[in-house]
Amino acid sequence: MRAKILYVTDLTYPANGRRYGDEDVYLTGRLREHFDLALCHPLDAASLMDAFDAVVVRNSGPAIHYQSAYGEFRAAAIDRGTRVFTQLTGKADMIGKQYLVDLSEAGYPVIPTTDCAPDSLPEATTYVVKPKLGSDSIGLRKVSRDELTTLSLDGMLAQPLIDFRYEVSFYFVDHDLQYALYAPDPAKRWELERYEPTDADRAFAQRFVDWNAIDHGIQRVDACRTATGELLLVELEDLNPFLSLELTDDTIRTRFVQRMTRSLTALLAL
Repeated sequence: MRAKILYVTDLTYPANGRRYGDEDVYLTGRLREHFDLALCHPLDAASLMDAFDAVVVRNSGPAIHYQSAYGEFRAAAIDRGTRVFTQLTGKADMIGKQYLVDLSEAGYPVIPTTDCAPDSLPEATTYVVKPKLGSDSIGLRKVSRDELTTLSLDGMLAQPLIDFRYEVSFYFVDHDLQYALYAPDPAKRWELERYEPTDADRAFAQRFVDWNAIDHGIQRVDACRTATGELLLVELEDLNPFLSLELTDDTIRTRFVQRMTRSLTALLAL
């Protein structure tokens, strides 16, 4: 008997520069070869999930738009021991952006980040202030150093605006890197091209995936290449990262689905 999967997505979410629906139609079409599968909106996940063997959370939109419903789903899934892919043990974006502060203070290669002490940040012309529970640049503000010193950072974090050459994303299933894409133009975040990571790039991304407490799921490590050539973490998206699969080739897409299927099968066996 095939396992029953509840696939959580918002096919109509108007994501800037991304087509959520197309990606999830492709993925669900391939996953149906291995599982009995039904789609639902994120607002319906908590009420439907008990009828399924596992829940796959994919392109469900920024949780800030349905924070109460996401909290209800998350609490119920943890309480009932529901198998969720990506697993809810993650320490990164799925529980907010406090991890950027923690990793910065621990000396990881992260854009310098604080939630209480602007004086700890390096000198910069402009700073970025954004909510810890934000995503998709929702609530982001750019301020001067003087403005930053007068702001309350309650529920917020602050970072210097980094002068970077490009952004690059590394896409993982479990702890295994599948492919990488980058945006050559910093002003066009979602105009991505294929990127061949170096050994140093791979080690950089792997460090954050290994830090995160997830054995089964999808993660995207977003980084920026600074003017001096180093990589700094922008975010570790472990809730519902868009995969930009349409920009890869058939070989990569097939390998990704195969790896995702093996991970889901292992999760179902727990």
